[in-house]
Amino acid sequence: TDAEVSTRKKTFTEVQTERLDQAERTVLIKCPSKLNEKKLLQYLSSHGNVSSHFFFENRGINALVEFSEKSSIASLQDAVGIPNAAEHHVPFKSRLFTFTLKNPVSQPAEETPLHLSPQCHIPVTDLIQKLCLADDISSQMYILLNEYQLTEENIKLRFLACSLVRDFARAYFPDSTVKPFGSSVNTFGKLGCDVDMFLDFHDTRRSPAKMEKGPFEMEFQMKRLPSERLATQRILSVIGDCLDNFGPGCVSVQKILNARCPLVKFSHQPTGFQCDLSVSNSIAIRSSELLYIYGSLDSRVRALVFTIRCWARVHGLTNSAPGTWITNFSLTMMVIFFLQKRSPPIIPTLDQLKELADAKDKHIIGGHDCSFVSDLRKIKPTKNTETLDVLLGAFFEYFGNFDFRRNSINLRKGKEVNKPESSPLYIWNPFEQDLNISKNVNQPQLEKFIAMARESAWILQKEDKTQKIINKEPWGLAALLIPFGKSNSSRMKNRMKGIGSETIRSLLDSLKLNNANSQQKAVGK
Repeated sequence: TDAEVSTRKKTFTEVQTERLDQAERTVLIKCPSKLNEKKLLQYLSSHGNVSSHFFFENRGINALVEFSEKSSIASLQDAVGIPNAAEHHVPFKSRLFTFTLKNPVSQPAEETPLHLSPQCHIPVTDLIQKLCLADDISSQMYILLNEYQLTEENIKLRFLACSLVRDFARAYFPDSTVKPFGSSVNTFGKLGCDVDMFLDFHDTRRSPAKMEKGPFEMEFQMKRLPSERLATQRILSVIGDCLDNFGPGCVSVQKILNARCPLVKFSHQPTGFQCDLSVSNSIAIRSSELLYIYGSLDSRVRALVFTIRCWARVHGLTNSAPGTWITNFSLTMMVIFFLQKRSPPIIPTLDQLKELADAKDKHIIGGHDCSFVSDLRKIKPTKNTETLDVLLGAFFEYFGNFDFRRNSINLRKGKEVNKPESSPLYIWNPFEQDLNISKNVNQPQLEKFIAMARESAWILQKEDKTQKIINKEPWGLAALLIPFGKSNSSRMKNRMKGIGSETIRSLLDSLKLNNANSQQKAVGK
């Protein structure tokens, strides 16, 4: 839509600022079962103009309501009572409300059912049925993107969750903000993904300009601690206790303070999100903005990333739990690298984005150069016109034949470079160049990825779409989203011929690699 295109052209910072402002003017209401939407809006409008609203299902019907002015929230809070005095409650007045009908029997039911905004994507089996109705593979990939990507409503709910946590943080740190980062804001988030958020003291820590007038140098008296890490741990410990003891709907709070990046994990029941709260991680924010830029430059980028990640999940190449498999972040980096390698390139390298940066885009964080252009208008559009179906097949062929033993993936340069160490899969961190973002991946998992990529390339090359439609069989992308082991025996026999047989054998071999000796044999192959 025009509105979406307009949003895409804004800088990352502009979009975040706008959404954080919207969140501060937003409330969340748990609604009665017999709800008349018109009457609800009439009542809320008595406190101020309602600029937007939507309903969603989460332990009952809920309404997210955005007012035009923050003063409307104060007006509504003044009219709301405290819960039943027979129970004990923490006396914190949040922006979470429960509305019940005073006379439910006399209330007429809603004539038209409420439209509920979906907060999770459809099952893969339902997706496959939709894909089979498309005209071509490119259309299938855009259908998958539309079904899986975060909706406008879901994004608003994510920013509200951050804003509600910020209300608690400001009790201790009045100038702090809580902002989402990662998949919630980088345009690659999938419906149902966790909310990564960070406590930002940027305004507090910023050094004011020297006073031109007056005889004094002035500064705040603050608690001194031996290290920034200890300060981070103490801050998160206090905020975690605060959410656990006083936060409405904040449950299963875990303080993981000794991790490389200390964080607090919790479940936010009112919005239905699993949340991870950390303290300002500047490089993670820059990574979010970099992905936002790549996702905004060309619609094919996000469509291909979502397709590859869905394909990987179906075939067990990725997993929500930590382990030795490829992560979604690594897969996203591989897709971006592949698109940088096309002729002509579809998206620029990080070094090319750095060359376009001006003074305000310069960011040196912990000695790492994290500079790149933020204004999308400065980046020339690509002249590459390849369709998504071509790119999908080419992706599988490229990585099915990539020399992982010798080469690594470098997004900064946009080319293969010799591996600096022996990890099976080496993807350079775009900013912290001494780190491998895929260091967790072991040889069996990489072999499995290669085998699946080759098999998928073979399916796309050999497929007879017309015959499959006649036989009412899944075709194109739909065929790739069915675990290969579940295919019927005749199709498996056909695949065992030629290229397919080598791939299947490679896959079976990779699954049997249980020790160092067998891993060495796999490398030999």
